[in-house]
Formats: sequence, C-alpha cells, structure tokens
Amino acid sequence: MKFDRLLSIVLLLQHRDLVPARELAERLEVSPRTIYRDVEALSAAGVPVYAERGKHGGVGLLAGFRTDVTGLTTDEARALFVLASRSAHSALGLDRALSSALRKVMAALPAPHRPAAELTSRRILVDPSRWLAEPRSEPHLESLHTAVLADRRLRIRYRHSGGTKVNTYTVDPYGLVAKAGVWYLVADHRGRPRLFRVERMSGVTVTAAEARRREGVELGEVWDTLRRGVEERNAEVRVGVRVRRGRLDMMTRIAGGFFTGPPVAADDDPDWARVELAYPVLSAVRHLLQFGPDVEVMTPPEARAEMARAAAEISARYS
Repeated sequence: MKFDRLLSIVLLLQHRDLVPARELAERLEVSPRTIYRDVEALSAAGVPVYAERGKHGGVGLLAGFRTDVTGLTTDEARALFVLASRSAHSALGLDRALSSALRKVMAALPAPHRPAAELTSRRILVDPSRWLAEPRSEPHLESLHTAVLADRRLRIRYRHSGGTKVNTYTVDPYGLVAKAGVWYLVADHRGRPRLFRVERMSGVTVTAAEARRREGVELGEVWDTLRRGVEERNAEVRVGVRVRRGRLDMMTRIAGGFFTGPPVAADDDPDWARVELAYPVLSAVRHLLQFGPDVEVMTPPEARAEMARAAAEISARYS
C-alpha cells in the first residue's frame, strides 16, 4: 500500500508545480503528516521531491523530473479497459483519440497483463444513456469544450426549462459533465455556482477574458453541490402509491429515480406493492398517469385530487 501511495504522489506531482499537502492527503485518504513522511521516504530513495511549509507551501518535484511507470497490477490494467459507451467521446470529437490512446496503453502494458485487459475491453461495456432516449442536438458542445480547456469566460444565450424567454449570461466555467446522456455546463455566474443544460443553449461565445473561478474550488466539488441541490429540491412533495406487482419492474425502470426507498409489500393485497416517490411540485404526480390503473396514488389527498383532475381532463378531451 505504501509503495502504491508513493507512486501516486510522484504521478500527481508531475502535473503540478506545487501541490498542498492537505490536498494530497485528501486524495490519497491519509493524514498530512503521513504525506510529509512519504516525501522524506521519496527523497531518501533519490526522487528529487521537496516540501515547502507555510500558508502557500506544498509538495513539489524539481523541474524536468519524469518517471516511466509500467508497474501496473492486473486489476489496474483491467480497470483502464472497462470502457464506457463512446457517445461522450464522440460528442467531444475524441472517439478516434480514445481508440489510439487505448492501443498505445495496451502496447505499454506488461505482457502478462495484456490478455486480461483485452478480454475486459471485449466483455464489459458501460452505457450511461437511458433507454429510449431521443437524439440530442448539442451544436455548441465543441465551443464549450474549447472554452473549459482554455480557461475562458463564456457568454451564453439560455432558455430555462418550461420557458420561452432566452436569457444571456456571462459565466466562468469549471467544466462539462455528462449525466445519463445529457451534457451540462458547470459554471459560476456572479460568483455563485450554476448548472446549464447544453441542449437549451441557443448561442455560445468564447470571450478573450480569463475565467475567474473561486480559488481552490474544483469541478467535482461544484458538481456535487449542484447535484445535491437538485436532488433535495426534487423531494418537496412525497407521494405514496400502490402498484401492481406485474408492473413493478417497468415502473422501477421508468420512475425509479423518484423513489425514496425500495418498494414494500402491501399489507392488504399480495398482488400489490407500495412505494413512496418524491416530486418537485404537486402537478408532477401526473407522471404516473402512464401506468394507467396499475398504479394508484394513496397519499396525500392533494395528490389524489390532482390525479382525478388529470383523468377528468383526459376523459373530456377524448369524449
């Protein structure tokens, strides 16, 4: 474990001039004191590593030092070849680059690890997109990709969900996130984190100004904050329903993202199960109409009334 940690420290330092010891400790899940001990061990082994203490200190490597690492374990080699669907790479224009990179990595692997890595690439595929997802038009993704890599401010024209008005925002991007086949721009607007769905952008301008991000804040941290905010906001209305067991699998696939917990057996009828869902607003309960009489809203009374109104409107439409 210590050898792996020492190797990880060297690899991390090769890409940064000076890395705070606390950041290294968090990434490697050890204490800053352990990091300083590891630095002493690396120095004793002849690695030109140094530590600067103080508020703006950290750990660094002397300029020009590089290490060629081929000591991958079998599991590490396999992990590199568990491929996700290439839709994300294609959207960024990197599908050919990915294929080329994987060929080079395969050639660099120790010979005993190559069969396992090759077999993994042929037998395991991760596809993050949802079933029956419609093709998405994201013509501005290339410009966004350029901007986040060049650390440039962006000016975007954006339409919010459910609206027709187009707003203009000047934002400082942290990066792009692909979630369930949907691309999002994570950025600060006037110093506050915001999430912008790429397909709702009608215009993107990459400015000459450098992005002004909050110091010490990275994409992963901002994304986690925004994601939690969306999930918590989507839990404002709790709805209890019962569903026929024959339709439970289908409902789980379609509406499972709204479940607050696993389905449980219905006490009054073995042919039914009960489950609680969380919706952002009461009217979103109409989402359950697609299951017809196989799903019944039980609580709260306001949700049952909303379903009754929706059913009456549909009946009137088709009468």
